[in-house]
Amino acid sequence: MIARPFWSMAAACVWSLGTVSTAIAASAPPVAAENGMVVSAQHLATHIGVDILKRGGNAIDAAVAVGYALAVVYPAAGNLGGGGFTTIRFADGRKTFLDFREKAPGAASRDMYLDKDGNIIKGLSTVGWLAAGVPGTVSGLEYARKKYGTMSRAALIEPAIKLAEDGFILDQGDVDMLASAAADFRKFPATGEIFLNKGQPFSAGQRLVQPDLAETLRSIEREGVDGFYRGKTGAAIVKASRAGGGIIDQEDLDRYTTRELPPIECDYRAYHVISAPPPSSGGVAICEMLNILERYPLRQSGWGSAQALHDEIEAMRYAFADRSGLPSDPDLAGNPSQRLIDKSYAAKIRDAIMPDKAGISREIRPGVAPHEGSHTTHFSIVDDAGTAVSMTYTLNDWFGARVVATGTGVLMNDEMDDFTPNPDTANAYGFAPGDANAIAPGKTPRSSMTPTIITKDGKLVLVLGTPGGSKIITAVLQTILNLIDFEMNIQEAVDAPRIHQQWLPDVTDAERYALSPDTSKLLEGMGHRFEDSPPANHLAAIIVGAPSLGGKAIGRNRYYGANDPRGGTGLALGY
Repeated sequence: MIARPFWSMAAACVWSLGTVSTAIAASAPPVAAENGMVVSAQHLATHIGVDILKRGGNAIDAAVAVGYALAVVYPAAGNLGGGGFTTIRFADGRKTFLDFREKAPGAASRDMYLDKDGNIIKGLSTVGWLAAGVPGTVSGLEYARKKYGTMSRAALIEPAIKLAEDGFILDQGDVDMLASAAADFRKFPATGEIFLNKGQPFSAGQRLVQPDLAETLRSIEREGVDGFYRGKTGAAIVKASRAGGGIIDQEDLDRYTTRELPPIECDYRAYHVISAPPPSSGGVAICEMLNILERYPLRQSGWGSAQALHDEIEAMRYAFADRSGLPSDPDLAGNPSQRLIDKSYAAKIRDAIMPDKAGISREIRPGVAPHEGSHTTHFSIVDDAGTAVSMTYTLNDWFGARVVATGTGVLMNDEMDDFTPNPDTANAYGFAPGDANAIAPGKTPRSSMTPTIITKDGKLVLVLGTPGGSKIITAVLQTILNLIDFEMNIQEAVDAPRIHQQWLPDVTDAERYALSPDTSKLLEGMGHRFEDSPPANHLAAIIVGAPSLGGKAIGRNRYYGANDPRGGTGLALGY
């Protein structure tokens, strides 16, 4: 049995790449502002976003500026060489979703990471040029700016260029991230030249200058997407890929385009959820779990109670089992999303859930245990008019594939690792994954990224999202439940300790203080198994109207931001 002391729901876990401390205290008040709010994982990027809003830019303008800035000041996950998703709700009620996720190169093949015996070759899909998918970030940012922004490209990218040219002073959280990948940086000279200081990790107080990245940003400023996908930068990426055993060619870069899709939508109690559709599995899973939980009296059971946690765990278990069969790319496969988010389907699952006994994952549905890099970044923005942007973008693992094309300063993703590398082989649980997420040329891998927006009675109330691989989905779910069912304010909802159940393996991860000793004993008596889990998410959330749903505004402030304490570099800031 796991024995953990239990404190309040507001116990905050503070995390910085492998070091965990616990602050036993009430949550800090949410950050309040009247005219706009930005929450991101790096304080310098947050300031840039707020400055764009102050200058009259809308939320999309601010998001583009923050996206470019994070590529400079948050290189572990902010990027030009990766991809992501954006959920947008406009002030007039329109909503849309942008998919600029990485794609498999044209030369990719189903078994490219397997040896002659069908076994996965360790490291081939995570480190080095063969791990890189075709990046989408620049396409996505420029698509958003051109179609929905109001400011010039130069105005939005210049702050990032200045940070790259002049450098910025590294805080302890920054150097912790850089130090975590120092051994890999040394393997790749073009990367180590940027992110090591004469071969050694940087120290807090030193300055990180990135002149090559500044020049790449200048090319984008002058030429838009062509400044990245073609010309000097595109040629450098193709040359480095070929030299490093990768398969990205110029044709892959030339044909990359951003997709605009309708979001996944559902209702939970009195609230309307707008979230990420396939190729994300997140929005579907969020809606499926909310539909299951809607008929359970969570508020009466109470936060952290054995019954509420049992109900949440079982909803997670069934939704993640269904997630295994979702297509990674809606253009290439049939899509069961609408069936999975139908409330009648949730009713059938509730009928199968026993109120006092844990489900057995192996008996629910065959598929494959989810796998996804957990190091992503998310930011949330609302402008003065009420337009909201929820953007999650990533290199997959910290610093992606760890490779940089010489002269570009651009870290490349290792997103090919998000495909299922051996779809025909039974996994450790006896299940064969099938083709839903198998590698194919030009295909988009499945993702857990879940940028989400919530309204009530047609009015914006919440913008949120987080990094964290498969834990993204459960972190977003629990934050929504904390606000709607357990009546926390936005900072308390973000701070509260979390659990995570992903169907396989059949064990529930629990952050410190998520379970009291007596609650653990009750749940283990039902058949649940738990493992300690370090905090893995940095949730960025904004609530509109008051610090809590149905609460009272503080003065003239309309927006209340919460920066997750599970990290050392983020900031919520408004004006």
